[in-house]
Amino acid sequence: MRWFLGIFVCISCVYARHEQYDQSALFSVKAKDAEQINYFNSLDYPMDIWLYATQERNGLVLVPKGYVQQFQDELYSKGIEFVIEVENIKDSLELEDKLRADKARSRAMRSDNDLLVNFDDIYNLTEVNNYLKKIAEAYPDVATLVSGGKSFEGRDINYLKISNSNFQNASKPIIFVESLLHAREWVTLPTTLYAIEKLVVNVTDQDLIDDFDWIIMPVANPDGYEFSHDGGRFWRKNRRNGILPGDVCLGVDLNRNFDVFYGLGSSNNVCTEIYHGTAPFSEPESQVIRDILHSDDRIEMFLDLHSFGNLILYGWGTGELPENAFSLHVGGIQMATAINEVKEDWNLNYRVGNAALVLYPASGTAMDYGLKAGVPLSYTYELPGLRNFGSTILGFLVDPEFIKPSAVQTWEGIKEGAYFLRSIRRNLA
Repeated sequence: MRWFLGIFVCISCVYARHEQYDQSALFSVKAKDAEQINYFNSLDYPMDIWLYATQERNGLVLVPKGYVQQFQDELYSKGIEFVIEVENIKDSLELEDKLRADKARSRAMRSDNDLLVNFDDIYNLTEVNNYLKKIAEAYPDVATLVSGGKSFEGRDINYLKISNSNFQNASKPIIFVESLLHAREWVTLPTTLYAIEKLVVNVTDQDLIDDFDWIIMPVANPDGYEFSHDGGRFWRKNRRNGILPGDVCLGVDLNRNFDVFYGLGSSNNVCTEIYHGTAPFSEPESQVIRDILHSDDRIEMFLDLHSFGNLILYGWGTGELPENAFSLHVGGIQMATAINEVKEDWNLNYRVGNAALVLYPASGTAMDYGLKAGVPLSYTYELPGLRNFGSTILGFLVDPEFIKPSAVQTWEGIKEGAYFLRSIRRNLA
């Protein structure tokens, strides 16, 4: 069955936009005890868990056509409560396309020389790379465009180094922010673009440039991100192929490919969404991030932006706590509070805690590797995704009206993180 589904996905990507998701259903599952939680959170291919279940929060899972009735029967047999939030996710994808197309008509009117981003849509990879190049050319004294290396399919993994001292001031800590390690988490991109704007183009907090150097990587997984636009909207991994002879499933979960607790909280099944690859750092994308983290011992904060769930998480992904867990927690609380103070009333408050205890155990993550590489303040953000979208609540899909608010709110958290880092350094001085 697995080989047939793989071929079906490949054919349907060519056949029609979103056709591979036709009749796939999104389930909200209420797990009432540890046994039900463990059952749900261990669902494997071809189920696609969007949100893991806890006793306080329902889980979300996308179930492919052909498995919907079987999954319902399984839930009934285990006495697990559920609601089908969306009977056909393809309808929601088409709604996202329509909302974005409506905004695109006005977006097409803007000047090519405008260095301020219109936060009314999610930009594709070419647009992002052109923007980074344009910023570096317009502000050479502050922004430097760097290609950290090539992706599996040969695309540049670009980032900006932002500094008013050309990264030569040894007293300034570096903050490294990345987004789109998981391709489908589109809502994370506007935050890194907004950070670039506020640090380079429309600076309102000069001390963030005077006191810190920055590395901003908007698209950490360019192959997967490109594919999420043209091939499969919910694609998560990179586009590694030919892992094992006869494989029809593609891709490695880059956020399970780092050399820290590798393989403990991930999968060796290439078809799953959490496949960790053949070895630590088997993927060029994770190698680039590794090399940046080791490039300068002044990197003192690392923020890996994901969606969704309104969470700020720290290590270790096994549930053990690092030596500086108290400082990590205090910093997380301050960042979460800054976001909560400006967010909409309808949105969930951010929660802070150890990743395994608040979300789920995971290994080989970028956040944990940041700690291992010596970055004292290493976090994963899970941005808001529980936004009314049409008639229901979805996660990865983007409402254009929420793009800028999400970016602005998250930036408030990042700013507070920088100020927390500064306060720690002053207390140690």
